[in-house]
Amino acid sequence: MTTYVLGLNAFHADAAAVLLCDGQVVGALAEERLSRVKHCGGFPTLALRRVLEMGGISIRDVEHIAVARDAKANLRRKLGFALRNLPRIGRLARQRLEQRSRLRDVAACVARACGVHPAEVKARLHFVEHHLCHAASAYFSSDFDRAAIATIDGFGDFASTALLVGEGNRLEVLERVHFPHSLGILYTAFCQFIGFDRYGDEGKVMGLAPYGEPRYRELLGDCLRLHEDGLFELGLDYFRHHRDGVDYQAEDGEPPRVAPLYSKSLEAKLGPPRRRGDALASRERDLARSLQERLEDAYVHVLNRLHRLTSSESLCLAGGVALNAVANGKVFETTPFRQLVVHPAATDDGTAFGAAYYVHCCELGKPRPEPLRNAYLGDEFSAQELAAALEARKLEALRIEDEQLYASVAEALAEGKIVGWYQGRMEWGPRALGHRSILAHPGRPGMKDRLNARVKHRESFRPFAPSILEERTGDYFSATQPSPFMTQVYTTRPERREELCAVDHVDHTARLQTVARDSAPRFHALLRAFEERTGIPLLLNTSFNENEPIVRTPEEAIDCYLRTGMDLLVLGNFVVRKPA
Repeated sequence: MTTYVLGLNAFHADAAAVLLCDGQVVGALAEERLSRVKHCGGFPTLALRRVLEMGGISIRDVEHIAVARDAKANLRRKLGFALRNLPRIGRLARQRLEQRSRLRDVAACVARACGVHPAEVKARLHFVEHHLCHAASAYFSSDFDRAAIATIDGFGDFASTALLVGEGNRLEVLERVHFPHSLGILYTAFCQFIGFDRYGDEGKVMGLAPYGEPRYRELLGDCLRLHEDGLFELGLDYFRHHRDGVDYQAEDGEPPRVAPLYSKSLEAKLGPPRRRGDALASRERDLARSLQERLEDAYVHVLNRLHRLTSSESLCLAGGVALNAVANGKVFETTPFRQLVVHPAATDDGTAFGAAYYVHCCELGKPRPEPLRNAYLGDEFSAQELAAALEARKLEALRIEDEQLYASVAEALAEGKIVGWYQGRMEWGPRALGHRSILAHPGRPGMKDRLNARVKHRESFRPFAPSILEERTGDYFSATQPSPFMTQVYTTRPERREELCAVDHVDHTARLQTVARDSAPRFHALLRAFEERTGIPLLLNTSFNENEPIVRTPEEAIDCYLRTGMDLLVLGNFVVRKPA
């Protein structure tokens, strides 16, 4: 008998829905891709409806709903913290009560989203602890029979870090770091101080770090102390979340907002924070560098502790901090781990995935799913739908068969054209991996500035990423293993940097995607065609968007193409060119 499990990340940033059928992923969607609001919070109404449509089922067919939150988790820790902070705990208590009330209403929210009476939602509800969801998302996506697992983020269910071991269908928590101590809060607090105060801006600070010097290392050492046992604690005087609570809002259809997490003590040390939009000074660049280096110190410290606990050479990572691709790229050189899997949606959208996997594998005892070979788990539109979208915009398009298409697009890229490349199923997670991508020549001087001026309109210090034929990776980068989800940064080889000038960051690194023929055949074929024309087996690959969520539908792709400076749009086998 077929078993459907619906996973939800709800009432939090990066709301998402994932549908499993007998353990296999039917669809995985973040709410932001449908609402068009970045990091959209609240309840994933649109994503829930869409994954059910993708499965051709109704909510009445779903037997299990897995919610990525458990209000009862770490309850003793919560009560202890509350008792120690009674005079100022009011806001925190209200937030927790509101959260619990929302969780009790999940079935009603599901019914409302699906347009049915609550009595028609027959599924059994499962509430899964936040970090177990992160752990399940990475471990059950891997092909490891046994692995060490680290989940590191701001916090969820009162924990910020969990160290686990996975074996077969079982996850065992070995250690946790609890609120208020958190690597994610450390990083976000300094991002806010530096002036990158929007939710999800941490990646910008990671990109800024190589432009600075680590002259604030001593201060960061006071802010984050590493214990001999392999764990850590924050210097809480520099933060306010433990006193005032985290003023965090993630309402339906709204971008999340987090009030400043740093305290007046940090301002006393550093002066006033930078305001968004002000020029970046050496202080901000140096803070970014010092912050990144201290995070890497802690990352290595924690992972080496995990290795001592598990003796495994296989590592799975998830949680928002696991999107720090620079830290991930140093795992093999600074720890004993020799195999690494990072879930493609490492942030909280991925907890919907993990909640569903956890229920399937750990609670229902079903066989483990096939390893996740690619992240193409979202929407797909037929050739007829692509043609209809072009016709509705009155755009002339040439339909070309595959081999000629790859040759034609590769030729345009070799000439320096900027191409919007829209193919197959949309990616799951924050990275464009060759299905909703903007592509360009990686070795053209000035291409980075051209892309920023004509298409992306983003900060000039942020690097662009390369996608490379998996079999050629070692010729261009220091990577020793595949990186299919663009989750690791590696050093570029000195003799290749001229060919990589548009994707070679200031410190000669790149966050790369390795492209295998069996997981991304069309993108692999395009890369091969580009290599045949240029001798370069990679392309500059950035997300198909302009300061918005990555495009989902052909209509969104067309609109983005028309309002930006892309030269070519490729929708499936349809090619649209702007007049010369």
